[in-house]
Formats: sequence, C-alpha cells, structure tokens
Amino acid sequence: MAGNERKPTGRGAALSRLPWRDQFDSYLNHHRRSARDSVSRLWHSPLSSLMTGLVMGIALALPAALLLLLGSLQSVSSGWDEAARVTVYLAPEADGDRARELRERWLDIAAVRDVELIEKDQALERMKANPGLGRSLDFLEDNPLPHTLVLTPERQYQEAQALEGLSERLGKADGVDRVQLDLAWLQRLNAMADLLRRGAQVLAILLTVGVVLVIANTVRLAIENRRREIIVARLVGGTDAFVRRPFLYTGLWYGVLGGLLAWWLVEVAFWWLSGPVDHLAMLYDSNFSLARPGLEEVGLLLGSSVLLGWLGAVWAVKRHLSEVEPE
Repeated sequence: MAGNERKPTGRGAALSRLPWRDQFDSYLNHHRRSARDSVSRLWHSPLSSLMTGLVMGIALALPAALLLLLGSLQSVSSGWDEAARVTVYLAPEADGDRARELRERWLDIAAVRDVELIEKDQALERMKANPGLGRSLDFLEDNPLPHTLVLTPERQYQEAQALEGLSERLGKADGVDRVQLDLAWLQRLNAMADLLRRGAQVLAILLTVGVVLVIANTVRLAIENRRREIIVARLVGGTDAFVRRPFLYTGLWYGVLGGLLAWWLVEVAFWWLSGPVDHLAMLYDSNFSLARPGLEEVGLLLGSSVLLGWLGAVWAVKRHLSEVEPE
C-alpha cells in the first residue's frame, strides 16, 4: 500500500535531487536494464522457462481454440435461411390458381422474404428423380401430392416464437391443409452453441486464474533465489519500485512467451484438424471450414497473455517482496 512504500535513501535519495530530465533518463535506463536482464535470465534457464511458457500456452490455447471453433460454426448460419423454412401443404381440392393467389398474398407479409411454389406435378417429378422412389411411383394412377408453398422468413423472424406465430397465421388461410415447421434441430443447435459458449467462458475464467497463479509462483521462486540481491539493493537505497521492476518484467516476458506458444498450439491444432473437417464438409456438400486466427485474434491472445503475466507478477511482488528485509 502507499503508506508502506519505502522512502528513497542513499543512491535513491541522491537521484531524487537530480534535475527531472536526468531522473527521467535514469528511469528509462533502469527499465531497459530490467527488461534485458529478465530476458537474459529466462534465456539462461531454457527448460524451466519453456515449461512455464507451455503451461501458459496450453491454458490460453484451450479456450481460444474453442471460441474460434464457435466462430467457425457461425458460418453455418448462412444455410439457416433455407433450413428454417415453413412448408405449407394445401388441401387436395385446392388448385393451382389458389396456390398462386396464396403465394402473391404471403409475399406481402413483412416476416416473409420469399415464397416458392411447388406444384403437384413438379413435386411428383422430383420424387421420381429419387432412385429409391422412382419405380414405385410409376404404379400410381393419380398424383396424390398437393400443391406446396415453401416460405423463407426474414432473418429477424427466424426465432422459434416468431416462426410459430407465422405458422399459426398461415394455417388459418382457406385451402391450407397442414403447416410444417421443424424447429427441433434449430433449437438443439442453438442450445448446443450456447452451452459450448458458456463452457468456453467458464474454462477461460478458470484457466485465467490458473495462469495468474503459475506466474505468481514462478516470480515468488525468482524472488527467493534473488533474496541477497534484493537485500543489497535495499541497503544501498533502492526504492520499492526499483526492486520490483525486474520481477514485473519477468512476468511480462513470460506472458509474451506463453502467448506465442498459445498461438502456435492453436495453429497446429487447426492445421491438424483442417483435413478431416474439410473432408467431412465435402461429404455433406457444405462450405464449412475452420477459421484460423487472424490479426485481431492473435493480438487479443498476446495482449491477454501479457496482461495475465503482469498481474501474476504484481500479485507475487506485493505478497512476497515485502518479506525480504535486511537484517
């Protein structure tokens, strides 16, 4: 806390009496030395640095990959316009003129984007084109199929409640036998996407806490290993800001390392999965593909990693640096 800050003594008090420009230059020089020294210490202990960075990278890559996967799934929504349609079957006695009249009337409804008329003969020809049904339909004397109207609603009316209201309105028209609206798949898909999104958020929160704890513990060990240096710095008048600055840079560099490793892990995972996913999409005649992280996503990932590394270092410094005092 501010009340417990050390007042500069010795060299720190001497610096405080220098002109502000010299103080600023000294401040910048110490920042540069602290940053270089922190990088050098990480470089000279590659195994422990890599292990800490991998822990951060894995913890950040998991929610990042899941959120990117959810973003890729949103591209499937381009086909929802056709899938979330309302199919209206007319009564057998309704003729083609009545079907065309209903089509023109329903095109004026604000909730309807398009209305496709499938006449009974056209529907029969489509069914005959099916290899499994073609021969069976040849034995029919009359066409048992009704005229059909397929309505595509506007995007803002594709929610379950709006579609149910539209279906009820269409079913009251003269000549309508049945209105079919299959919302079960859409509701299941929305529920699964919402569950995955919430799960990714919970996972991100838990792993964020884990990353902060890992960095805090790593910086705590660094403080213990450099206890003598800290005592000497304080004996010669080093302020609290002077003493804690190298450890804050340590947390920042761990954040950079963890963010880069997280980015690399996401890229490798998506590259590994892209082949099977593209093959599966081709089998379903879909344009679905995994969206690789762009500049915005990479920047957000690196920024979050650096911030978490700094927060972990701040926490460790506040908790443990005050315990290191000259005897």
